[in-house]
Amino acid sequence: QVQLVESGGGLMQAGGSLRLSCAASGRTFSRDAMGWFRQAPGKEREFVAAISWGGYAAYADSVKGRFTISRDNAKNTIDLQMNSLKPEDTAVYYCAAAGRRGTAVAAVFRNRNEYDYWGQGTQVTVSS
Repeated sequence: QVQLVESGGGLMQAGGSLRLSCAASGRTFSRDAMGWFRQAPGKEREFVAAISWGGYAAYADSVKGRFTISRDNAKNTIDLQMNSLKPEDTAVYYCAAAGRRGTAVAAVFRNRNEYDYWGQGTQVTVSS
């Protein structure tokens, strides 16, 4: 069974930091592009950050310069370091894996329909 499990969410004041982690099991994701998405109440699930299997990263404009995505293939995990948090960052954050697509070393994906595996989500709440 393939599982992605997020952790590290919680409550944080504006300006603070949180680090989200995503632990994968049942599959090795070393050749998979992976990403983070988030969904606020009443809104579509939106792209946050993505990382290619070779470690190249892409970010949504709303988080660029504040968030950093990383991966550790030895641990089969990806992280999202979130700094300078804003109330607008409040959402459920989801980890996702694209699956084996034969992608290039720098290939990243921004659309949720490009991902095959999803975690259950972790709540991030940023207070003013």
